[in-house]
This record gives sequence, structure tokens and C-alpha cells, in this order.
Amino acid sequence: MTINLDHISANPLLPEVKEAMIEAIRMDYGNPSSQHKAGDRAMAVLEKARESMANLINCKNTKEIVFTSGGTESVNHAVKGAAWAKSKKGRHIVTSNIEHNALIRSLRRLKTMDYRITSVSVDDNGLVNPAEVAEAITEDTILVSIMHSNNEIGTIQPIEEIGKIVKERKILFHTDAVDSVGLVPMDVQKLGVDILSFAANTFYGPSGVGGLYIRRGTPLWPLLDGGVQENNKRAGAENLIGIIGAGVAADHAKKDMAPRLSHIRTLREKLLAELPNAIDEYYINGHSDICLPNLVSLSIKYIEGESIVLMLDDEDISVSTRSACATGSLRASHVLLSIGRSHEDAQGTLVITFGPDNSEEEIERFLKALKNVVETLRRMSPLYAKKN
Repeated sequence: MTINLDHISANPLLPEVKEAMIEAIRMDYGNPSSQHKAGDRAMAVLEKARESMANLINCKNTKEIVFTSGGTESVNHAVKGAAWAKSKKGRHIVTSNIEHNALIRSLRRLKTMDYRITSVSVDDNGLVNPAEVAEAITEDTILVSIMHSNNEIGTIQPIEEIGKIVKERKILFHTDAVDSVGLVPMDVQKLGVDILSFAANTFYGPSGVGGLYIRRGTPLWPLLDGGVQENNKRAGAENLIGIIGAGVAADHAKKDMAPRLSHIRTLREKLLAELPNAIDEYYINGHSDICLPNLVSLSIKYIEGESIVLMLDDEDISVSTRSACATGSLRASHVLLSIGRSHEDAQGTLVITFGPDNSEEEIERFLKALKNVVETLRRMSPLYAKKN
């Protein structure tokens, strides 16, 4: 049986989510926008899912939740929508240099429209300094966008502290929380954000469903033009079956968060404690404490991460080398370079992520396999031979 230690790329659906989605297909719901009984029934289950999502992040007004096709659309909508809405005030945006490609490429697109981007650096743990965010803000700054947690190294940013700075300057604040919502406690009231992006697959819901929290009164232009769905924020008929699944997943994420966190923290601690018995000469990337509890970023010297992934796959163990959205790129991870890793060490990185379905026995099997793979690859490595 395959051991899935690549949960950040694709989480399995909860059985309850599968059942809810299958039942929804059997119900043959109508269009929530239709003005008849079938439409009313569809609207009722849509709003129930919206309420579940709002409860998960402590959103007090369900109209502040807008469903999208996933994390990428949510991030694109947040950044572009805010930039377009505030273009008359200014064209300057502040972000960090370890953001997800969804944000980086959205900002790259905005640069072609004469927007200016300031990207603040991070320390060697991947943490943004709030003081540097404050220093980067200018008179024409219209948006600050800093991710809640990094999908490659797991570091969680001081969003609440940054939020206070941004609020004082009366600037819009967005956080990409795609890899955090449903995994760790999330309270949009405490964070002080105006816009927050999320995705259902992070908390064992279906892929292809995500959304935005948009604080009431926040100016945000639609990314898609058409109908008036999603409180006139996102045109197009809703993916009702997927959203129903996302709502059930959100309910379970809130209810089961404490035991899930306890379990995955135990797995992470076991992995880190026993790793020195399996391999040597490696780095653990990201902050040791202020981090996602289900992620370990491991840079192993003298060998390539892609080779490790392929050999572990032969042992029916799934891990990744970096964000699934960047897999296939020959370039070293911009995140790892930003925290000071060399190109060689960045190329030798594994991202190991686990969930409630993993066991301590699977961690032991992974470490045993990793030891054999690293020994094999180092015997073939010219870098390792040169070192010795």
C-alpha cells in the first residue's frame, strides 16, 4: 500500500465528504439562481455550505464568503481585484519574496499595467519582519499581500502584527491562507485581514473548490464578468456539488481540528527525532516552532530531490520536492534561495507532508527507505565523491 507523505499536493477526500457529494448528485439539485422550488433547494444547501465555511474562520457575516474554483483563482481575484478597485488611489503593492506562484504571476501581470511591486525579504527561517513591511509602504500603496503560511517550508507569518500596521495606514490587506485554513486555527477577526484566500482540498474537501473571505465594505472588482452570483463578486453558476463537499469538510475541520493537530504533531516530532539515525548532512528549512504542523522541508546535501522522489516512489512512498504548482521547473526554488540555501542544496530538497491518515509505522518505513535511497544516490554523486 502506498504511503502518502505528499498531502500538500493532494489530500484524500474524507469519507463523509464523498458521501455528501454522491448524495448531492442523486438529489439532482437545480441552479441556485433559479427562481423556482428546485432553485430554492439548491440555494439552501449552498448557503449551508457558506455558513460552514464562515464558522471555520470565524467570519461573522456569511455574505463575506465567496466561493471560487480553488486557491489559484482566489489569489488572482484578491490581488487583481483589489488593485483594479484602488487604481485611482495608487499603483503600489507590497508583498514578500517567498509567495506562491499564483500571487507572483498575478503581480507580474499587474506590472505590465504600470503597477509597482515591492517585495520584502525574509530571514533565514522564512519570516517576514513587520517593520520592513511598514518601511516599504508609501503614499500610493494600495495593497499589502503576505501569505499566512509558506507551502514549501511551512513558516507561518506574523499576520496579526502586520495587519495592525496595514490597518493604521488604511491600506487593503490580503493573506494567502490556502495551506492554513482548516489545518490550523484561523480567526479573521484577530488577523485583521480584509481579504483571505482558501482552498477546500487543504482540509480534505474536493479539489476545484476554494474561496475568499472579503470583509464587508472592501472594494474588490470581480475577476469574472457575467451574472450576479456570489453576492455579485464572482460570476458563473456555482460548482454546487463541490461546494457541498467543501461545506462538509469545513464542518469536520472545525470539529476535529484538535485531535488532528495532536496526531500530526506527534508524527512530525517522530520524524525529526529519528531523522539523524537515518541520514546525515541535511538542513531542516523553515521556522522550527512557528510553522505548519504537518510539513517538514528537508534539504539533503550532494544529491537531487527529484531522484529521491522517484526512488521513493518505487518503494510506494509519495513525497514532493516543492510546490506541486512548480513541479517540472528546472529552476531552484525561489523560497529556498530566499532563506539562504545554495542552488545545490535547494535542488536536494524534499517536502514531506502528512495527515490524519498517516501512522507512526509509516514514518518508520519512510525513514528506512530514505536511508537506503540516500546511500545509493550518494554513491553515484560526483559532489559526494569530491567531498570525500
